[in-house]
Amino acid sequence: MNVMLDSAAQRKIVFRVQKLVLQRHVNIGNVDLDQWSKDLERRTPSLLAAENDDAFERGIKDLLAELKSSHTDFYRSNRNPIKPEHAIGATLQSVTISDTQRWMFLDVFEDGAAARSGVRPGYLLVSVNGIPAAPPEYPAFRFGAEHHLTIQAPDDTATQDIALIVPERKATRPRLPFVEPKSVSYRMLTNQIGLVKVAYFSGMFGIRFSRVLDAAMASLKSQGCERLVIDLRGCIGGSLGFARLVSYMCPGRIPIGYDITRKRHRRGYDVSQLPRVPMPDTRAGIIFRLVQFSVRDKSLVLLTQGLGPQLFHGHIVVLINAKTSSAGEMAAQFAKDTKLATLVGEKTAGLVAGADVFDVGYGYTLYLPVFGWYSASGSYNEGSGVVPDVPIDIDPLHLAEGRDVQLNKAIEIIS
Repeated sequence: MNVMLDSAAQRKIVFRVQKLVLQRHVNIGNVDLDQWSKDLERRTPSLLAAENDDAFERGIKDLLAELKSSHTDFYRSNRNPIKPEHAIGATLQSVTISDTQRWMFLDVFEDGAAARSGVRPGYLLVSVNGIPAAPPEYPAFRFGAEHHLTIQAPDDTATQDIALIVPERKATRPRLPFVEPKSVSYRMLTNQIGLVKVAYFSGMFGIRFSRVLDAAMASLKSQGCERLVIDLRGCIGGSLGFARLVSYMCPGRIPIGYDITRKRHRRGYDVSQLPRVPMPDTRAGIIFRLVQFSVRDKSLVLLTQGLGPQLFHGHIVVLINAKTSSAGEMAAQFAKDTKLATLVGEKTAGLVAGADVFDVGYGYTLYLPVFGWYSASGSYNEGSGVVPDVPIDIDPLHLAEGRDVQLNKAIEIIS
């Protein structure tokens, strides 16, 4: 049982949250922050009168929801993540089976806890630790614990019991606690078509991800890859590594998009006057840019790196779905705007704001978006997502049987 915070501690937390929102929230959605602040002050007495810490936490979260922004959260520092993909390496999608809403495993990341336990895409989640699992509430998966899952094929009445172990994890600034999935997996689909699947853009500045991606691309090209499928379905986002991925789509340096800080957004800006910066490809380059932008506003236009011509240029398909988020969406929007690749699948999540983590005291953390991301064309996909060029839904029965209709469509398009 948690020790109940006293009213003095709660008041300090509320004040800290208010101050950070007013000073740091990027507010691309143009919410009236002055009115929001007044609402917070009006509701503070009821927050301080909360019957327990859980009720206090819910009250703060309800207020933050009125900011209408992604990457916004308030939580105890030892809290588990909400989304299964951050713990077990698998996304869950609500599906209707026999007129009943069920959770279906959609994306299962290679070498994640779910994959190691035998979970397959298309299977249904019946229960977790004996507790029935059904939308809209995600089941809770605790770090450092063994969970007992009951799963079921969508066309079968028989169930299967499996054990799934979630590694121990703690929050590290500037991220929520999560189990990092294997960032890149790849293989040849035919003697000409290669597949690169990105679950996460690893490394704070993308250098680590770039090295892994370069090795994957080199291997595919050595095997004769002349056409490429980039699978961003279920991608949970990550770092600037997405700039390395999209740099493989074009030979030269062209704009990927631009980020705008809260200060620049409030002051106004001309995109043509923003500094144009290619993503650094070395640690020394990163250090140079950090020093450079430590003394000025960090708003900038991010450019591709100029990796030169590739045999697969003009023959690229990018797979996306409703679980593609953050940096994965930035890469998808670049492909769509430039027409350097065909997008196949479903509309993405619409969670593209850049966030930071703030300690507000007494074991609580505030997660806030601090800059907004726009595509080079000026599109802002926060809350709206990226729409595919070729929409195609997944079929649970086909998926459970190992038939991936979205991937098959991608192969058809570039064959």
